[in-house]
Amino acid sequence: MTQMKESLQNRKIRWGIIGLGNIAHKFAKDLLTIQDAELYAVGSRSQEKADDFADQYGASKAYSSYEALANDSNVDAVYIATPHALHKDNTLLCLDHGIAVLCEKPFAMNATEVDTMIARAKEKNVLLMEALWTYFLPHYQFVLQELKNKTYGNILKVEASFGFFREFDDNSRLFKKSLGGGSLLDIGIYPIFAALSTLDVPKSIQAKASFFDNSADSSCNITFHYDNNVTANLNSSLLEELPTEAIFYCEKGTIKINRQFHCPSTVSLIVDGKEEIIDFGYNTIGYNYETVHFNKLLRKGKTESDIMTFEFSKQLIKTLDDIRDLVKLHY
Repeated sequence: MTQMKESLQNRKIRWGIIGLGNIAHKFAKDLLTIQDAELYAVGSRSQEKADDFADQYGASKAYSSYEALANDSNVDAVYIATPHALHKDNTLLCLDHGIAVLCEKPFAMNATEVDTMIARAKEKNVLLMEALWTYFLPHYQFVLQELKNKTYGNILKVEASFGFFREFDDNSRLFKKSLGGGSLLDIGIYPIFAALSTLDVPKSIQAKASFFDNSADSSCNITFHYDNNVTANLNSSLLEELPTEAIFYCEKGTIKINRQFHCPSTVSLIVDGKEEIIDFGYNTIGYNYETVHFNKLLRKGKTESDIMTFEFSKQLIKTLDDIRDLVKLHY
């Protein structure tokens, strides 16, 4: 065991955050609930923004560049919360400084970038994980276990969606195509994740999309086809409210993750028309679960998650690439 790993056993893990937008605030709030970790440093392109964020969450250091944060040898782990198009470069920067990286989803813009990130992590022998928080939420882990156990038999069909209306703004990261904006990478990834994590890679994919005037996708309608006529119907939209549920129709019953399925939510078990709702008693936003998992990996000297594996991240980004090819969405 190296000296660094020994020292991690006896102190809090010192976290840094790169990119201080909305999701970084959520991550920081939940980090405060974790006893064996602390927010040590934050990095922004604006010193004023970094100072304000550090003051709000009690960070010791506030940097006006990502490079300055990466050069701080006291940082053990970094959460990357920058726009999608910056994930690869920001990840490589931290890995090259020996800093463990939890990078927000989507891991990067395409499979080539993801392969580069994983290769660098292996080369440097540094922990790297895609931050797809849903995978670690107790309600989602419960559903995965029920499906794995075939409590209600085999899956016959999956339906999952994520949609809301937002007034188009070409200056917003959500819509800016050059940053990976649009419905697919930002929110469509969640329904796709629901299918991949329960049914695996499909045999074939059908997909169609609508587009804003700037060529970013405004909605995607996707169908995954599997053996035995099993399908997954997946939808994302920035044009309208969608149920934002994940429903798993099985032979002997239905498991439904209720609204905002990707967030802390309730689960309905429906058998013979009778519904049982399970409440998981969440008292955080939900980002603490992936962070606790990551902290355990780091303390054990692991370089890859056994839940959000490199192979799964590769499958996810390749599926997104395949869908983009089908709908002719190119960055």
